[in-house]
Amino acid sequence: MRSVHFSRARLGACTALVLSAGMLLATPASAGQPGPRPAAEKPATGFTVPPLNRPLSGAARQDADATSGVGASPQLSDFDGDGGGDLIFRGADGKVYTSTTSGQGGEFTSVTEPPKDIVPIGNQDGNASGPEVLTLSAQGALRMYADATPTGGSYAWQGNGWNIYNKVVAPGDVNDDGRADLVARDLDGNLWLYYATGVRTAPFSARVKIGTGWNTYDQLLGIGDDNGDGWADLIARDTAGVLWFYAGTGDKAKPFATRRSIGTGWGVYNQVLPVGDDDGDGNGELIARDLKGTLWYYTGRGDGTLAARQQISDPGDWAGVPQFGGAGNNPVTGAKDGVFARDTSGTMYWYRSSNTGGLSARSQSGTTGGWSGANFTHLSTMDQDASSDLAEIYQGRLYIDGKDIGGGWGVYNTIVGPGDLSGDGKGDLLARDGSGYLYLYKGNGSGTALASRIKVGTGWGIYNKIIGAGDYTGDGRTDIVARTSGGDLYLYAGTGDPVTPFKARQNIGTGWNTYSKIVAPGDLDADGKGDLLGVTSGGDLYRYLNTSPGRFTARVSIGHGYGVYNSMS
Repeated sequence: MRSVHFSRARLGACTALVLSAGMLLATPASAGQPGPRPAAEKPATGFTVPPLNRPLSGAARQDADATSGVGASPQLSDFDGDGGGDLIFRGADGKVYTSTTSGQGGEFTSVTEPPKDIVPIGNQDGNASGPEVLTLSAQGALRMYADATPTGGSYAWQGNGWNIYNKVVAPGDVNDDGRADLVARDLDGNLWLYYATGVRTAPFSARVKIGTGWNTYDQLLGIGDDNGDGWADLIARDTAGVLWFYAGTGDKAKPFATRRSIGTGWGVYNQVLPVGDDDGDGNGELIARDLKGTLWYYTGRGDGTLAARQQISDPGDWAGVPQFGGAGNNPVTGAKDGVFARDTSGTMYWYRSSNTGGLSARSQSGTTGGWSGANFTHLSTMDQDASSDLAEIYQGRLYIDGKDIGGGWGVYNTIVGPGDLSGDGKGDLLARDGSGYLYLYKGNGSGTALASRIKVGTGWGIYNKIIGAGDYTGDGRTDIVARTSGGDLYLYAGTGDPVTPFKARQNIGTGWNTYSKIVAPGDLDADGKGDLLGVTSGGDLYRYLNTSPGRFTARVSIGHGYGVYNSMS
């Protein structure tokens, strides 16, 4: 499926249901509505890889190949071979890019499917042809690309079933065999360790459980060795912004020691990532990005702590990156990445998420007036293109991205596409009928069909808005929120079970009836958690950023004049 494109040939004529803010209202439009709609498109995302500047030149390391033992702070992402760690990341267009200290970065063309996450893992097989890199798909395929350069690598291995984890991390060399190992956190907060084998066709040993309760952290990343003992260490940030250091022990039964705090105030960053040992002193370094898109550099001191930060980019330079490779946040892809808004003349506009807590300037989507009377709703992606989709009910039939999914949809007054509710990595739909029954339709992962409906709830008629786009609780599962006519807002945390997809509701706010529209735009600040928007009857736009499980920041005004729209989704 193409990313949010509607075929010009697919809507045969006239009558449509009116959709407002994601709610399908069963009222036929007047005769004479326009026939086939013009294409609704997200304007192409222009992307230029920013330069990677660092205060340290990246001194060449000794014994840099895996067979001779790289120590606990290997360069996991040195793609240009100059001894300094480079950046690899997913762009807003879904493609993978590198940015290197020598300026050789560009598109990493070997990866053709937009990855959910990227995990640099260094030289795994001891040859001198470059490091390996892992990509993780939304459906749980972990792929290895060998001998990576700034522009690509050779596909070497794939393992499936990795969608049971919300974070996969390469901390460095945990057991002193010269290869970086893997740590993975499952959706319930258990931590697992995979030792590297050095064999391309079977690169990791069977997993070993090494901890519980790790779901208290919203960022989890490796740093290599930062206390001088030769063992790779872990860094974790809690939702209060406290940074914690877990020293490597070399003990297979307990590979990481009891945590200790090494800093506060780290909540100002949306992603934190390692860059290996830049200065050759054996200690790992970190880069952190703030909400303005500025990169900050932290040098490891060798005692588990970090030196004072240094600014290494201008504000905004790196705001356009949704996901850095190796970053500690829970990755997300395919959830809504902005807002579609239609004005009273029927013209559609697209606002992309800025990754800085707001929306970009609007761009017209389609012809002027071309969406008058259209019955549309904005969905998290139903395929694997990492871009959200549009759905429309026309004469009782459901169309997603121009594909006819089937009939009988006129019985529903609400449809919602929050993402994967069944735990298989594929986008699903929720639909509510006039009796307040809620049904789940599992997607097939390609956006071409839905499974038979599953009745998942009753009494949902008490809500005048049901919305969702991603994870609001920080566990990697898809959640939704619902508003009553009295203005109470409830969170329904996802379970990943299609039969009982939600836990008991939790009241997370009152007074939400002050908004004529509430919108789930996806992740506005690129921290991996879904955010919310509210529009007052006067057209003022407010944001609510998700900061911790089921909690949102106080509202912040981010715009005016949104009263010109009769629908936002």
